[in-house]
Amino acid sequence: MWLDEQMSYKKTGYWSGSLWRDKKEAWKELVAGVHRRILANSQTATLLQFRFEAGSIVAKHSHPHAQYGVCIEGGGDLTVGDHVWKVKQDDSWFIPPGVSHEYRNDPKKESTVIECFTPQREEFSPDISAE
Repeated sequence: MWLDEQMSYKKTGYWSGSLWRDKKEAWKELVAGVHRRILANSQTATLLQFRFEAGSIVAKHSHPHAQYGVCIEGGGDLTVGDHVWKVKQDDSWFIPPGVSHEYRNDPKKESTVIECFTPQREEFSPDISAE
């Protein structure tokens, strides 16, 4: 059984390594003022870097993925369910699957955020720019 599972992963690329580089064409606009690039991606998780322009907003939404994040610089208001948190550099968070959330970036400064989604965000797979 274990060998069968291992062979299945090999067929899908799970056991092969990949490298992502920061290059202009890797950045995609998610919504106005919010850009993202894939840092790493596999069947089990997607790791993304986001850049937020001052005052940009990711509107309230939900998805079936668990979401983990850390603010690298800047900050803003993160609403998760009924909770509103003022996040700043070095703060981190967890958003359970299916819970509504939104992010409003600080109106006076840019921000950088790293987020991990599990399982994989399949809708981002066509954008993969791994070597």
